[in-house]
Amino acid sequence: MFSKVVPWQRIPSRCFKYSGTVLLRNASQSSSSGGGEQQFDLVVIGSGPGGYVAAIKAAQLGLKTACVEKNATYGGTCLNVGCIPSKAMLHNSHLFHMAQHGELRKRGIEFEGVSLNLPVFMKQKEDAVKGLTSGVAYLFKANKVTGIRGLGTVSGPGQVTVKKEDGSNETLKTKNILLAVGSEVTPFSGIDIDEETIVSSTGALSLKEVPKKMVLIGAGVIGLELGSVWSRLGTDVTCVEFLSHVGGIGIDMEISKAFQKILTKQGLKFKLDTKVTGAEKANGNIRVNVEGAKGGNNETLDCDTLLVCIGRRPYTKDLGLESIGIKVDQRGRIEVDKNFQTSCKGVYAIGDCIQGPMLAHKAEDEGIICVESIATGHEPHIDYNCVPSVIYTYPEVSWVGKAEEQLKKEGIKYKIGRFPMSANSRAKTINEAEGFVKVLSDAKTDRILGVHMINSVAGELINEATLAMEYGASCEDVARVCHAHPTWSESLKEASLQASFDLRIDWLKSPPQKSILAQEHPNAMKRWGYVGAVQQRLCTLGLIKSKFS
Repeated sequence: MFSKVVPWQRIPSRCFKYSGTVLLRNASQSSSSGGGEQQFDLVVIGSGPGGYVAAIKAAQLGLKTACVEKNATYGGTCLNVGCIPSKAMLHNSHLFHMAQHGELRKRGIEFEGVSLNLPVFMKQKEDAVKGLTSGVAYLFKANKVTGIRGLGTVSGPGQVTVKKEDGSNETLKTKNILLAVGSEVTPFSGIDIDEETIVSSTGALSLKEVPKKMVLIGAGVIGLELGSVWSRLGTDVTCVEFLSHVGGIGIDMEISKAFQKILTKQGLKFKLDTKVTGAEKANGNIRVNVEGAKGGNNETLDCDTLLVCIGRRPYTKDLGLESIGIKVDQRGRIEVDKNFQTSCKGVYAIGDCIQGPMLAHKAEDEGIICVESIATGHEPHIDYNCVPSVIYTYPEVSWVGKAEEQLKKEGIKYKIGRFPMSANSRAKTINEAEGFVKVLSDAKTDRILGVHMINSVAGELINEATLAMEYGASCEDVARVCHAHPTWSESLKEASLQASFDLRIDWLKSPPQKSILAQEHPNAMKRWGYVGAVQQRLCTLGLIKSKFS
């Protein structure tokens, strides 16, 4: 189960300065025991974002650490066939689309003709991947992490067996094992993925030519990103989605509707509340059979490329978990406690193979705090309500915290603040004014409960909202912070302003009656103004000494 964090009462484990004594409390100066065995304090299986960050952090904390990776390069799905290559293709396809559809001419930039060199387009992506994966190898060497290539399995308590490419086995003895094995593409029953014409997200990153027609199964995060890439490059893309909305689980419905409208204007087609019943190749094409989610409305869609993006599943098979009694749930996820320890002492798990969103940054955070706990004994702390999600289309979509639908379901009274990008100076200056920012706050306390947005830089802007939520900020806290002008972030300030005071501009002319600080510290507010009230609040929290005593 996920641990919950009470703001201002967390143990700031990442801020500790570890002494040599503390570092070595769970570590030992281990050495090879001979006979094809090596002895470690921690063996990490998997070198994705969670695994490689955990391995490096563990080594920095004084643990003798090894990281086992089954693939030829480090970095896992994210660096090799996920986050990184897809973002390169998203950016470059957006530039191509802008040039081809007159967006540059609107800015006075004239040129003759636009064409796509797909091999060069792909090479830029591959160069980015190569640079980052080799960077992980360098960090392993710099931090003295032992990198081992091969398929790692748990062969017993405190023991990992690595099957090398040449067929030989190597046994690693260790005090602790960290499973950071990630996830894999979820297959679609009855449809065989050949990664040529019927492809998963992996194959969609390496197509040899631009398809004429593509049917995309799944209008979630991965599907919409990859569908957008090929649509911009000239493919006629039809998205088939079982749900009644785009964007997947967790997205705010108001954002989803606006998002779908924008993508439709860009050329993507959608068939929502629709399920795929099968697909077959015929005469060089692919025929995809669909019907309504509840049956009926049978239809056949023809395409030359079928992209299957129905999610991912934990990669937990054939790891030897059963040999030490570790159980997985019906979805293949490993069960862990608040310390990320499995039912077997000394064996931990993080990232996509446990409960929670399958996000690289979530895995990274879990990896760091897990190894800090192993090295120091301190209980790890993470607030899963403060893990942001981003869809890197154009415009981008991001959110953190609860959606409006969740608040209604939980019976929480809330306030809403919205600010359109069409009123944001920075957005207007570069003609990227689609979208808006939406802030949800507690109706009584003004504390931020969720932030949702759609705009050109939503992936960057959501981090300010995440930081505010992590520290338990109110909308007034954000609204009172001076934001540089003109910047995108002013839209978050303005939305917070409306949520807190139901105003956007000229609000200081009439001192807000709903100010949480004014209610909590009326004397300080009256005598010293807003700054004094803030200081009194920090004093109440025990963070500073009072100037009012």
